[in-house]
Amino acid sequence: MDLRDYLRVIRVRWLLIAVCALATVAVAALFTWTATPQYASSARMFVSTQGAADDASQANQGGQFSLQRVKSYADLLTGQEIARRVIESLDLVESPKTLSEQITASSKLDTVILTVTVSDPDPARAKLLADAVADVFVSYVSELETPPGKDEATIKATVVDPASLSSAPVSPQPLRNIGLGLVLGLIIGTGVAVIRETLDTTIKFARQLEVLVPAPIIGTISYDTAAVETPLITTIDTYAPRAEAFRVLRTNLQFIDPDIERKVFVITSSLPGEGKTTTAVNLALALAEGGESVVLVEGDLRRPKISEYLRLESAVGLTTVLIGKLPLEDAIQTTAREGLAVVTSGATPPNPAELLKSTTMGTLIAALREKYDIVLIDAPPLLPVTDGALLAAQADGALLVVRHGKTTTDQVSLAVERLQAVGATPVGVIFNMTPLKGGDGYGYGYGYGYAPEKSDSAPAI
Repeated sequence: MDLRDYLRVIRVRWLLIAVCALATVAVAALFTWTATPQYASSARMFVSTQGAADDASQANQGGQFSLQRVKSYADLLTGQEIARRVIESLDLVESPKTLSEQITASSKLDTVILTVTVSDPDPARAKLLADAVADVFVSYVSELETPPGKDEATIKATVVDPASLSSAPVSPQPLRNIGLGLVLGLIIGTGVAVIRETLDTTIKFARQLEVLVPAPIIGTISYDTAAVETPLITTIDTYAPRAEAFRVLRTNLQFIDPDIERKVFVITSSLPGEGKTTTAVNLALALAEGGESVVLVEGDLRRPKISEYLRLESAVGLTTVLIGKLPLEDAIQTTAREGLAVVTSGATPPNPAELLKSTTMGTLIAALREKYDIVLIDAPPLLPVTDGALLAAQADGALLVVRHGKTTTDQVSLAVERLQAVGATPVGVIFNMTPLKGGDGYGYGYGYGYAPEKSDSAPAI
């Protein structure tokens, strides 16, 4: 994935990222709201050596020695021994381990200043404990640094700044917590979005199809919520984006095998539900509208739908002709659209594959080719059954319908393999149900309309 892919993921899955960000902000706010306020109080100590101050060499050595000791003292301050002594001096009931967890110590680089800080829910108690820790530590250093047999320590610690009473809690910090929660949520949300995008193998972009199918994308049909109620382009506005998309598809279809005067195309898909039948019907209507002589054959003998869409007789049709009960001429039905004829499926047979690969089927296709400019065959999907591949092998090529966001890359690859296995050729891809927006990834047709402008005034002459 390059930068454009990441930006596209953020744009497409912004809702997921926003939900993750809001969730982490909510958790951070809940933690901040329920956390017990902590107050901190600090005392500062100065570490020095005992010796003759007038001797410059000795004073310099003492200073270096103090610097070395300060690092060790910072560690001693947070130990349990100091905590135990503080508990004894103040007569506390808590354990040394618990108290030591409230104590922190630090020293500035190249200085002999030691700072001890104690945190507690009670600001007065924090001050009391910080002063007690400083006093106890002064005595403890004197005890540690007094050589055996001597009365005076070589190094001493002196409290220079007693602890002060804190007026504001040091934690929790609402702005910091919520800010960190927001940043963390955005990172988590983006990560989840990228993972989902990586694991999502559905076809969403034209460039995916260009790699998988050795055929051009000849049409992109945008998603239309009204398609369920009005699936045919003859029932919608003539300037509607869906109607224009099929006209573009009609134009592009003319450039496939231009040397062949009369063409036979099979329209199929990988799986059911990708819109192949409505695509076949609307393409046939668009071709007839453009002046072509078209016959639409309902080759899907298992789940026929064309007769339902066009309100034609379904009892007599392709199967009736294939079993020799009716001549082909009597099975062809005319439609309200001039130039479009239809051969419906007829009765559902027990052996669709055997009928479709028969010699009679080949003879029927040849007869229709002689009579019409374009023969469109609505075939079953390629992966569940073999019917579609058998029909494609007898045609000039297959038009593969791929549904945006549903058909996967594996399904498209398998569909192409099914076609190639029988010597059929995918000659074009129809990208179906693409979003109206987001043209950068889809490549063809963005669902825009271009109707004449409406005007209340008479046109100027």
